[in-house]
Amino acid sequence: MRGARFRTAVVMTAAAAVLVVLAATAAARTDARHAGQPITIGWAFDSKGAMAPFDNPALAAAQIQVKAINAKGGVSGRKLQIKTCDTQGNKAAIAKACALKLLGGGADVIFTTCDVDFAAPVVQEAINRGVLAVAPCIGTDQMGPKRFGPKGKLAFSFGNVAQDEGSAMAQFAWAKGWRSAGLATDTVIVYFKNVIQAFKARFTQLGGKIVDEESYQSLGGSNVQNAVSRLNGKKADVYVTSTAGAFGALSTFISGLRSLANNTPVLNSWAGDGTYWLPKSPKVTDYYYVTFASVFGDDPVPAVNKLAKQVKAGTGGFITGPAAIDGVVTAIKRAHGSTSGAALAAQMQKFNKVPTISGKVSFSAKYHTVFGRSYRVIKIQDNVAKLVSTITAKVVPKI
Repeated sequence: MRGARFRTAVVMTAAAAVLVVLAATAAARTDARHAGQPITIGWAFDSKGAMAPFDNPALAAAQIQVKAINAKGGVSGRKLQIKTCDTQGNKAAIAKACALKLLGGGADVIFTTCDVDFAAPVVQEAINRGVLAVAPCIGTDQMGPKRFGPKGKLAFSFGNVAQDEGSAMAQFAWAKGWRSAGLATDTVIVYFKNVIQAFKARFTQLGGKIVDEESYQSLGGSNVQNAVSRLNGKKADVYVTSTAGAFGALSTFISGLRSLANNTPVLNSWAGDGTYWLPKSPKVTDYYYVTFASVFGDDPVPAVNKLAKQVKAGTGGFITGPAAIDGVVTAIKRAHGSTSGAALAAQMQKFNKVPTISGKVSFSAKYHTVFGRSYRVIKIQDNVAKLVSTITAKVVPKI
């Protein structure tokens, strides 16, 4: 019996070795077939709609990063190239058509816009065909199996997951000595809601008190001022929201508070990044937000300042474009040159503090959106923005 088991083990080991050789041979043939051909990144982006302030800078910076990589020989002997398609405001039908066009044109990887709801038509088409789908800056844990089911294993974002971001905001608030907070949730997208939920979870864990919780809706909503009025009636050390200047509610929110002689600091997520939305009068004061990078020439990483100047970046999200390129390049190298969606996804899910131009990137089976990266904290005072701190979340809270 013992000898039979031994012979069986030998046969199985030999068979496994043969399979490894066959797989390696197949991979070599695939590499040979694609040798010299460019690796194509198909990028569906919003050039003029609500996501344009985030999509355009990320794409411009990524294009510069691709040129730099190609100048050094490319990836596994192949050059990178980006092919784009404008989703024209992320209209679902146009976004889907863009995905089909890019995939039909031979895209090895698909990049998409920075909101999971707007990105869904593009992501779905990519993963249905076994192609890796990447968002530079989607900020929810839905960019993965949670939203897209088993095929969602092929979907990743190089944005910061909302749970991590809200946690970092809470840590910053606590470090500032703010012990009470009034919350204002913009309900228009999941990311905004998740950030506030995470802030609340971490802030109360630290010992902070939530004195009020209000909600409003940007992108055409008319209830912002009502939320401001109610919030104004509750004294707090800081008011916390998550909304984008491009979505139309941020200037109303802050101006509304200041018109009531309420000078309580306001803390926002990276969605409120940049100065493009600032009203000329009254000037914005005591406004803080966390972001990926400072675009004001004072980021602690010199390469970030150089790139921000090159692309004339208006928001720190620009750095997620080249960061996503860095991540895809790392995955391709670790997959021995393969651009198979499954092979790249398997490598990405194992990322643990992988260096990129945006800082160290980590993923997990649960989070296909980045956690553990260092945030920049920007303060705007009298319409002038400057870096005041950096913060890294110590805890990723459950929400």
